[in-house]
This record gives sequence, structure tokens and C-alpha cells, in this order.
Amino acid sequence: MSNAIPIGDWLNILEDEYLSTFIKNGGASVKFAVPPDELKSALYRDMKERCRNLDYIFVNINAEDMRAHMPQDFFFSLAKQIDWRLLARKMVLRMAADMGFRIEGIAPADAGDLFNSIADASGVEASFARMELRPELYKIPQNPQMARDFRAAMTHLCLNGGDLGADGGHQNHPIVDWLTGENTRLSNVRMYQIHTPINRNTARYFIESAFYWIHHVGYSGTVILLDNSRVTLSRRPKSPDGKRYYTRAMTMEHYEMLREFIDGLDKLVGALLVVVSNQDFLDESADRRSRGYGIYQALRTRIMDDVRDRNLVNPVASLVRLSESYREEEMEALPW
Repeated sequence: MSNAIPIGDWLNILEDEYLSTFIKNGGASVKFAVPPDELKSALYRDMKERCRNLDYIFVNINAEDMRAHMPQDFFFSLAKQIDWRLLARKMVLRMAADMGFRIEGIAPADAGDLFNSIADASGVEASFARMELRPELYKIPQNPQMARDFRAAMTHLCLNGGDLGADGGHQNHPIVDWLTGENTRLSNVRMYQIHTPINRNTARYFIESAFYWIHHVGYSGTVILLDNSRVTLSRRPKSPDGKRYYTRAMTMEHYEMLREFIDGLDKLVGALLVVVSNQDFLDESADRRSRGYGIYQALRTRIMDDVRDRNLVNPVASLVRLSESYREEEMEALPW
């Protein structure tokens, strides 16, 4: 894999072929990109800006800071960057509009009692608005697209109107603490009919549910930028740097998790996972010292190019190498 595509060209194709259409319409995809280290910050900024313009929730995860081989840590990292109360308020407003209530002038991020705001805008009593909306909100637990306990959590957040206080909604809440892994004790959330822990066996169902919920609420979808460069480090640094180190077994678990994402794309809704790595990731050898994708053939065979051009890279391939600009020989081979 020696050919590269300029980062700007690749992002344009990603936006045109995926973000503006396929992902927005409920599709899902996993992409792998290998940029030079000096371009990673530009990739992050550009992708975040494009997601903001296209109304996506953008999440940035780095294997240096979390256990990238553990599905529950992936979910917790995702959950910590999502405003769950804001999602709940957007869903309540969407339901209210569908039922004929007036919601003009009510911003989802506004503080205060949401049901009072809906009632004031519609010229009715707050108790009436709550009474009318409650049956619709109780339809959330009947949605089979989400895990049962996730449905219960979203239902209670919606019934509480998102619980946005004067501080903008950053106060602690047992459900949010459970979702983000801050407090995983089930005793704290049993009152909300939540009985399942979020662990390596159940995390995938919660990830699928979160993607679906974000799209269902009204966002275009979710874009996750996962930097897994740290898992390719073959030797533990002699001087501790405060970042995670991955053994070969942990690296293979991480690659297995990525392979499961690829194989389970039909269960994901409105989601794009972009795995950003480095040159070591492209090591195809199965040597004991290697941490490249060659040590886990099940992943390698899913993302490697079956057909390669001598000069050009396939811009919609699962795995691409990025550069700042085309090389001279690549420029000569361009079809335009």
C-alpha cells in the first residue's frame, strides 16, 4: 500500500459519498486512514467542522486514554461525549410537534422545565401537556431497535424533560453516571427498571442502541474518530509516559473488536467509524514483535485492497493512506 490520496480530497469524497447521503439515510460504514502524524490534528479539525455543518454528533476517542480492546470502554468514551439530556429534550420536542403542540422559540438547549415551555407556547396548562405527551413517551420502551435497559434509560430521561437545570444540565444523574461508566453499580439505577450491567458482553448492544437513538432523535448520525496508533506500539516505553501500553493479546482483542464492527454494520444506524492509525498498523507480518493488522488476518482480509492501481489509490476503499498532496508520478496518472 504505497499510494496515497491528499487528505482534503479524501474528506471531500467521504462527505459527498457517505456523510451527505448514505450515513445520513441510516447507513453505516467503517473506514481506516493512515495519515502522517503531522496531519492528524488537521484531519481532526476538518472532520469535526464538517460534522458540525452536516448536523452530526462528532466523537473523538484515543487509544492512549482508554482501553481500546474493551467494548465497554469504547461505549463509555462515546457516552461521555454525548449530551444525553439534550437528546431527551430534542425527542420530547419532536413528539410534541408531531402531536400538534407549538414549539416555536423553544431551543432544546434552553434551561428550565421543558413541559412548561411547551405548554406556554401552545397556550395550555403544563399538566395537560404532560398528560398528553406521556403516552407517546411510553412508546419508547416498545421500540425493538434498542436494548431493553437502554430504552428504559432514555424513557426516564424524556419523562423528566431532559432535566436541564440552570447550570446547563451538567448536574449528576444516576442514569447518566451509569451510561458514562462513572458509577456502574446497578443498585443506583434499579429504580428506573435498569437491570443489565454495561460490560464486554453487553456493550455492543448499547453501542448499537446509542447510534440508533441519536439518528432517531433527529441528528444526521454519529461520526467517531478513533486513533488506535497506540495499540501498534511493539515495546513498552523505557520511561513511563502515563499512556496505556497494549500487549500483543490486547492488540489482537482490539482488532477483533474492529472486525466485529465491520461484520455487524447491518445492525448500526447512521454511524461512521473512522479508525486513524500509523505506518506500523500496515505491517502485514505475523511476527511476534509485530502489532500491525497482519497479526489478525480476519481484520486484514476485510480491509485490504483486492485490486490495486500502480499509481492511484481507491478513494472509497476501506483502508487508505493519506498525504498532504499528490506526488509527481501520481499527478501524471490522474484521469483529469
